[in-house]
Amino acid sequence: MKRTTRLLALATATTLTLTACGGGGEDTGSSGDDGSGDAMDASGETLSVWIMEGTNPDATPFFEEVSTAFEEETGATLDIQFIPWASAHDQFVNSIAGGTGPDVAEVGTTWTPEFGDAGALMDLGPQIEESGLGDAYVDSVLESGTYDGAVYGAPWYAGVRSIIYRADLFEENGIEPPTTWDELAEAGDALKEADPDLIPFPIPNSTHTTTPFIWGAGGEIAVQEGDTWASGLDSPEAVEGLAYLESLVEEHELSTPAASTWNEADTRDAFARGEAGMIISGSWTPKSIVEANADMEGKLGVVPIPGPDGGMSPSFAGGSHLSVFETAENQELAWTFVEMMTTGEYAEMWGEQTGFFPATDDLLTQLEEAEDPLVAPFALQMKDGSATLPVTPLWGQVEGAQTIPAMMESILGGGADAQEAATTAADEMNEIFGS
Repeated sequence: MKRTTRLLALATATTLTLTACGGGGEDTGSSGDDGSGDAMDASGETLSVWIMEGTNPDATPFFEEVSTAFEEETGATLDIQFIPWASAHDQFVNSIAGGTGPDVAEVGTTWTPEFGDAGALMDLGPQIEESGLGDAYVDSVLESGTYDGAVYGAPWYAGVRSIIYRADLFEENGIEPPTTWDELAEAGDALKEADPDLIPFPIPNSTHTTTPFIWGAGGEIAVQEGDTWASGLDSPEAVEGLAYLESLVEEHELSTPAASTWNEADTRDAFARGEAGMIISGSWTPKSIVEANADMEGKLGVVPIPGPDGGMSPSFAGGSHLSVFETAENQELAWTFVEMMTTGEYAEMWGEQTGFFPATDDLLTQLEEAEDPLVAPFALQMKDGSATLPVTPLWGQVEGAQTIPAMMESILGGGADAQEAATTAADEMNEIFGS
């Protein structure tokens, strides 16, 4: 009865903001074993897999290579189906209700708790521990796939946001990349003084450009109290972070009034056009900026989002898990595929082709130590300064209600101060949580 009720509830939740996505070490590669030391033989079997369309613009050759390797290792063939992100949530809901889901699917990190709570996904915790991967995956991405003590998604890839800045303008004007909140404001002031027509630091109403400052001030988006969640947006710490963003707009005038209705893509486009000096954007962004404006080649820099007095403000680790459906006939075979994809050679290859990061610490460390100035700071942010949104099936409703963007639009547009807007948003969030 409990599972039936959850499935019916899931079938009504068809509006969800699509914010989830946005050579391995010796100890984390796929073992090719079934956990007992004997090579698997699944000859004649087919594993059905859903992969989200568009993350890798040229995914077909990648999966042709993976399919060949998987068949050589297990004897089984792969049936890869590409699912558009825009319709994926509804397709998952319908397949879960009808019992027609795939064996394995790519699931956005903010969806995993929802589908796990519905009883649709297998708990991968035992497989992860038996494979020695418990400490191998990036904590924040593993946490986002863990709900009520069960791991419903193995971390596959992730992206994180940091500050992308115009390195050429910083150098020309003797500006150092910011390492504190005061330095961030000072850098913006210096850019404004050097070029009054430049938008030093456009601040959009996006959830993922707001949360670092809430977390950085010591606040939480929401906290779990027993079985219930409660908003943390109106806590003194969260309001401090929001007030800092408000000060960048009101006191320092580093943004533009139009940005109160902008999303992340708008700030990225303004930066690519040469209209902005700094933005918060994802690890996949520098490449797209240069593709949009070849003149930006060699002019970009990246620095982790600073904490108030140093260190890093945590940034949302968004991306995808690979999940095994409870209806999979051969769950052992499904796990073999998941392990192959999330560790080692193919995890690294996927990252190289997509601009996202593999979600294992060893591969992130390799990227951090490679000292690529447009990659290493993101890798450092991902490894040591990333966080996850509240891991609850109800979070999709918060996203669908646009609670945080509406709050930020009110603050940035002058409709309310940080405390007032936070109180309104917290009340709305608590109504969704039933707290």
